[in-house]
Amino acid sequence: MLTMDDIVREGHPALREKSVEVDLPPTDEELAMAKKMLEFLKNSQDDETAERCNLRPGVGLAAPQLGINKRIMTVHFEDANETLYSYAIFNPKIISHSVEKAYLEGGEGCLSVDRPVEGYVPRHARITVRGTDLEGNPLKLRLRNYAAIVFQHEIDHLDGIMFYDHIDEKNPFFIPDNAKAI
Repeated sequence: MLTMDDIVREGHPALREKSVEVDLPPTDEELAMAKKMLEFLKNSQDDETAERCNLRPGVGLAAPQLGINKRIMTVHFEDANETLYSYAIFNPKIISHSVEKAYLEGGEGCLSVDRPVEGYVPRHARITVRGTDLEGNPLKLRLRNYAAIVFQHEIDHLDGIMFYDHIDEKNPFFIPDNAKAI
């Protein structure tokens, strides 16, 4: 079982490197890692397990956060409509996005960042993501609002980008034109 000790923190070089694509089908080791990443997210959201194992709650986890620069990401969360997004995805890629922006009113956090970072993180309000799921099936997801933000955060990790890189340094609470609060 993965714990917080397995997650690398700010300053680790893996968080700033562009990850390489996974050859498909993934190896047994890559599949096992993706399953463990998804299990971590589920455990981190279970109050009893999280407390017992000292886990911070998370909705997404990317392989670079484990110090592994492969294009593997996982998400596990429900959106405002109670739609469950629970995926392990190999080689996720944003194939289209809206001009409209969105940001989380409370800002973003990250399992690899142990400090509060204030400011708005403008992202695309709608995206379409392509990738491959755990069973080797092609996946195409049209995402909006919170789901789109979570996926963009994790895909950024695969490109060596941290969420705070998107925050305006001079005005952290700057709201871009055509942006809505989520």
